[in-house]
Amino acid sequence: MFSVLVLVSTLLIHILLAAGATPRPLVLWHGLGDSHASPGMVEFASMIQDIHPGIFIHSVYIEKELDKDRQAGFYGNVNEQLDSVSQQLAAIPELKAGFDGIGFSQGGQFLRAYVERYNSPPIHNLLTFGSQHMGISDIPICRPLDLLCQAARRATKQAVYSPWAQANLVQAQYFRDPANLDTYLSANTFLTSINNEDPLYRNQTYADNFASLNTLVLILFTQDKTVVPKESSWFGSEVIDDEFISEQRVLSSRSIIPMHLQPLYVEDWIGLRRLDEQGAVVFEICEGEHMRIGDCWEDLVRQWTGELV
Repeated sequence: MFSVLVLVSTLLIHILLAAGATPRPLVLWHGLGDSHASPGMVEFASMIQDIHPGIFIHSVYIEKELDKDRQAGFYGNVNEQLDSVSQQLAAIPELKAGFDGIGFSQGGQFLRAYVERYNSPPIHNLLTFGSQHMGISDIPICRPLDLLCQAARRATKQAVYSPWAQANLVQAQYFRDPANLDTYLSANTFLTSINNEDPLYRNQTYADNFASLNTLVLILFTQDKTVVPKESSWFGSEVIDDEFISEQRVLSSRSIIPMHLQPLYVEDWIGLRRLDEQGAVVFEICEGEHMRIGDCWEDLVRQWTGELV
């Protein structure tokens, strides 16, 4: 029976393709330490094109030069970068009727911010792999020889909530310290905005845009030590029950507030609850460490991208 269904599905796809239907376009946004046309991103796009022949894929860039694009993942003003990307996407004819989106790590929360703030052209299905939707409460360790990452990490840790860091260091702009939430709320201008955390002003457009998604697929890496806490990928956040020992967080002192208990969800600040109650929020996992995608991406890409339109 299964083989018959596969055959019928394949025949239907060929009929639709012959009739002029094409796969819905796809936009990719790479993660920290990567660039829009790195070998890994090019290979990933090629594998998707093998699954969905004829699909148009655009990889978001801040800078076209690869080294500068990688640097822009560490240094820059996220709000300004988002505005630039919104103009970039609006200028691509193939995307004018809308597209699906896949965001890797911070690229996922940036695509989510695009949906809330712009969404023209609109995103239909959004897949986020290991994205920091509720921020990070620790700065990830860099690879030993990654001097750019090490410099950004030092600068971020020294003054994460200073005006300069909040305007120039990308990771600082989604650093959400559970032991210092008052300072976070008063200093941050990116994550507090897209999470509608200002009690004096909730942007209804953000909520309406986000709730307009067809499907939101939230993918968590089970052994993620880069995104702290890893549950941020599922809109979970950390609460500190006990005091810090020295300046080092102790794992046993951490508790996680899951998505369904977040004020952001309960009071529906960003339309997440509305989306969830429509059955449009999907929780998935990839076994292993941060962005060690392995084979877990393929079924998700088959199911949630490439619909013939």
